[in-house]
Amino acid sequence: MFADQPPLAGPVTLEEAMARAIRYNLDHRLKMMEEALAQKQLDVANFDMLPRLTAAAGYTHRDHPLASESISLQTHQVSLEPSYSTDQNDRTADLTFSWNVLDFGVSYFEAKEQADRVLVVEQRRRKVVQLMMQQVREAYWEAVGAQRLENRIAPLLAQARQALEDSRRSQSEGLRSPLDTLGYQHALLDIMRQLEAVRDQLDEAKPRLASLMNIAPGTDITLAPPEGFSVPSFDMPMDRMEETALERRPELVEASYNERISINETHKAIARLLPGIEFQLGTHYDSNSFLAYHAWRAAGINVSWNLLNLLNAKNIRGMANAQRDVAHAQQLALSMAVLTQVHVARAELSAKQRQFDLYKQINDVDGQILQHTHNATVANAQGKLEEIRAATSAMMSELRLYQSYGELESAYGQMLATLGLDPVSVDAGKGDLTSIEQSIDKEQTRWAQFGHADGVKTQ
Repeated sequence: MFADQPPLAGPVTLEEAMARAIRYNLDHRLKMMEEALAQKQLDVANFDMLPRLTAAAGYTHRDHPLASESISLQTHQVSLEPSYSTDQNDRTADLTFSWNVLDFGVSYFEAKEQADRVLVVEQRRRKVVQLMMQQVREAYWEAVGAQRLENRIAPLLAQARQALEDSRRSQSEGLRSPLDTLGYQHALLDIMRQLEAVRDQLDEAKPRLASLMNIAPGTDITLAPPEGFSVPSFDMPMDRMEETALERRPELVEASYNERISINETHKAIARLLPGIEFQLGTHYDSNSFLAYHAWRAAGINVSWNLLNLLNAKNIRGMANAQRDVAHAQQLALSMAVLTQVHVARAELSAKQRQFDLYKQINDVDGQILQHTHNATVANAQGKLEEIRAATSAMMSELRLYQSYGELESAYGQMLATLGLDPVSVDAGKGDLTSIEQSIDKEQTRWAQFGHADGVKTQ
């Protein structure tokens, strides 16, 4: 499962995470195997169009000669004494070349169908890669948030536990009113509950990313994210976005191939109604000593026609046309769904941009509150509870900031996938990690320029 893939050599960038997912993710590898299988099936279908070249050999032994006698048609008397014209031991050999025009026609349309099925599998692999890259974007930034916050939870929990022990000690000594003490302890316990919940979320982030990259569970992953937050945007006019999606979406391309398959099914059904014409050419050998010529060549032509097929011709054509109409209707319905998804993806990207901006402002405010609270605590102007609460709030705000940015990156990936824009070129997806990373970086820049003239805005 994890063989034949290099170990992590250092901190993982987003491009390397995406490259490893493309190269080693099991779902993607399965789609590549299905594509290879479809290509092999196409090779077999192409071979079926070739004529038949049949070689045969035989040996016959009889314990008695193959003797026979004749009876006169008029007198019904035996006209000749028994005689035979075949050796008791006989050897034969044949090499026959035959070509059935009807079989060739049917095999031709089947090969065209299989060629389209290869392309269908390729489009399904594109869809898997696009969805996987969207998941990697979100999982990577959630893991980045976990990496930056995981070392801050334990000290906060230790402070909260210490403050809780101090409060219980003062409660037993009766230094404060019971109601105030219990309220203080409740606040500390609630903070500890929040911290434990955050730690659970952080513990799940890196394993999710490792699963997408097909890295063994338990492997220590260090991430190397870029500095700051590059906020992606997509300012392409809506009419151009719709046109791009209708041209590039894997589902629509697959639907067009399925429609072509339905058309070839119609042609194949009509071809089966025609008579079958078979040409034969062969060379033969027989060791029978009674033959004047032991070796000879023969050629012939046979015509066969199942006349009962004519009675079913109307039904066959109707079924084939119905299949074609259904495929066309499916493509139209899918086109409408794709157009709707384009508008939804554009709106979701805008919403995630606004949400990220708000979370960024909240994180800045919580950071300032923490600083002022810490200063007040140092000056003994307030107790530890407020500092612990402010530190917890600031940490959770930062966590939500990374989660929000992960959702923003996911929405941007969804925008690209909705338009059918591939994160990596088709050929590069089968190369080594370095070439895949280079292709990803190239395609990222290309689609950023494709979406708008100014690339991405950095905050």
